[in-house]
Amino acid sequence: MLEPFAQSEPLTFGVELELQLVSLSDFDLNASSPDLLHLLARKPFPGNVTPEITESMIEINSSVHSRYGPLREELLDIRDTLVAAADQLNIGLAGGGTHPFQHWPERRIYPGQRFQELSSLYGYLAKQFTVFGQHVHIGCSSGDDAMFLLHSLNRYIPHFIALSASSPFVQGHDSLFDSARLNSVFAFPMSGRAPFTLSWDEFANVYFAKMEATGIIKSMKDFYWDVRPKPEYGTIELRVCDTPLTVERAAALAGYLQALCRHLLERREPAPAEDDYLVYNFNRFQACRFGLDGAITHPKTYETMSLREDILTTLRRMEPHGEALGSMDALRHLAQVVQEGGDATYLRREFEEQGSAEGMVDAAIRRFRGSN
Repeated sequence: MLEPFAQSEPLTFGVELELQLVSLSDFDLNASSPDLLHLLARKPFPGNVTPEITESMIEINSSVHSRYGPLREELLDIRDTLVAAADQLNIGLAGGGTHPFQHWPERRIYPGQRFQELSSLYGYLAKQFTVFGQHVHIGCSSGDDAMFLLHSLNRYIPHFIALSASSPFVQGHDSLFDSARLNSVFAFPMSGRAPFTLSWDEFANVYFAKMEATGIIKSMKDFYWDVRPKPEYGTIELRVCDTPLTVERAAALAGYLQALCRHLLERREPAPAEDDYLVYNFNRFQACRFGLDGAITHPKTYETMSLREDILTTLRRMEPHGEALGSMDALRHLAQVVQEGGDATYLRREFEEQGSAEGMVDAAIRRFRGSN
């Protein structure tokens, strides 16, 4: 049985980031999360840090915030604390949705019960899931508002994929995708998008109850949807973003989502409908494959639009909300990304300039710590 939807302060938000742990000798992934977590446990940590499915990654969680500025500052504090600890262990920390040349058979599953169960269930997919994403939670006053926001965001999912895309390289090769990470997520049977309903009661007591009765699903954690409700927190969770190369960009993406949700809750746009999803997978692919250069189809009008121009237009429309929420700097940051190119472009450029994938990883490590 699904727990009741907890009431939370509307539009409060928090961020989760999955980070790469990298050897500074060969710049491959390093199975050092047990040592790093042990070291971090010795003193207070701003936010929270937890293991992830393999020992070459960790997850950090911010506190709950209502304003972009304090979230950004906390993420910077978390980063600095992590970097200081990693320096003691002589390991590097990096963002990016994929490590460019790691080989999944070399990964070690973290020794936690849930991780071991996932490894047993999914086989090689569990190790192949050494990919790195950003999740953003948005507080909702009710389950019905959560379902409304979840489905209203379908139109804007390509924005967040393209703006965060930082996984162009896989297994030592340029994938030609700006965000190859999401291809790994799609391999899981309960990935994709949530079933369409705008009623929390229908979702919880009909859909979830049926899925639970099948024995396939035990909790919301078993769904790997692009956006999913989290009733225990009273939030929806956006899960499509690659982990950016900097925490500043991670904060900006969260600020954009907060402004967008404020706009959507005014209910001035046409209501979401099941037919919106006719173009969903195509638009998602365009954003993953081509990033900001993608072309998407509007779910209501079927108009073909430049993703780059659609993002810029939407950022301008969000300015009144940015003013009200104190997140104008976040919107300006993302407008600059659209105009100058994102993390996937940066990584490809570094690969060319450094002449090797190792040099590219080194550049990503320095970028995460604020050195370039």
